Amino acid sequence: MPTVKVRNVKNEEVGEVELSDAVFGAPLNEGLIHAAVRNFMANARQGTSATKTRGDVSGAGRKLWKQKGTGRARIASLRSPLWKGGGNTHGPQPRDWSYNMPKKMRHGALRSALSERVREGNVFVVDGWNLDKPKTKDFFNSLTTLGLEGKTLIVDSLDNENLILSARNLGKAKVVNSFGLNIYDLLYHDKLVLSRDAATELDQLLGGGGAAEDSSEPEEGSEAAPAKKKRTRKTEQEAA
Repeated sequence: MPTVKVRNVKNEEVGEVELSDAVFGAPLNEGLIHAAVRNFMANARQGTSATKTRGDVSGAGRKLWKQKGTGRARIASLRSPLWKGGGNTHGPQPRDWSYNMPKKMRHGALRSALSERVREGNVFVVDGWNLDKPKTKDFFNSLTTLGLEGKTLIVDSLDNENLILSARNLGKAKVVNSFGLNIYDLLYHDKLVLSRDAATELDQLLGGGGAAEDSSEPEEGSEAAPAKKKRTRKTEQEAA
């Protein structure tokens, strides 16, 4: 299991934490990470770009001059795409760019990216990032004390309101919770800072643990529930 030292806000070692091999020890899968990033960016597109067709631009629909005898090019309408100020042909129209990606693939990409950050030595565990008041200067000083000078992603509880308010005015730092962690932020930021609770939550979310997979056997002395009898089609003799 990968081991990471736990530090406080004053950059003092206060212990160690063992991270799960299933989440923080996965092999690198660049193709899966690339697919997850493309899915995230496609889902983030607004899809509101649009051009005007010949039915949307202003202008009369009448024929401006007769078909023959004028020496000029024939014309049916000023709104035709052939003329200046006319509509656009085959231009972009509002559409939905989002598409679904299987949850197992998304979780696999997150595990791969988290594991690569651990191998790079860019994962830090902080024991409680408590600020007395929401002040950007105090938060910036704590980042400098911890040696986090680049783009930093902090995964902590959203109940830590002072931390969220202090970090939102810094362009190089972002605070999310375990459920809001996505592959784009994980790759965009150079450093990843976790709290103890966030590391445990990520293990439960991405490692497949938790109450969803309860394989515990019944205790001794407790009777197992009787199996339901399968319904079968009656034979002709029984039916008679």
